[in-house]
Amino acid sequence: MSNISTENQNTSEHGAAPEDEKTYWLDDMRNVHKIFWALVVICCLLMVSDLFIHKHTDFGFQGLFGFYGLFGFCLSFLLVLTSKQLRKIVMRDEDYYDK
Repeated sequence: MSNISTENQNTSEHGAAPEDEKTYWLDDMRNVHKIFWALVVICCLLMVSDLFIHKHTDFGFQGLFGFYGLFGFCLSFLLVLTSKQLRKIVMRDEDYYDK
């Protein structure tokens, strides 16, 4: 009986021992922070490069510093908000195809 209780203490709720669980590269938060800061640096370098690029624009506002970065961010944000509203229209019940 004591053998069973010792075995239960060494296993996680999924039945596998914690030391046997496979860990992935992004499970370590330090690696996630490295990716985040690498993306921040890349975005900053791209914004600075905007100062040195000659643009052929059709409208005056397109020549403003950081216009295309801001434009892309705003449209991406709008796309997420639109998709949240669209989800309310096209979402089906969980058992829709089982009926």
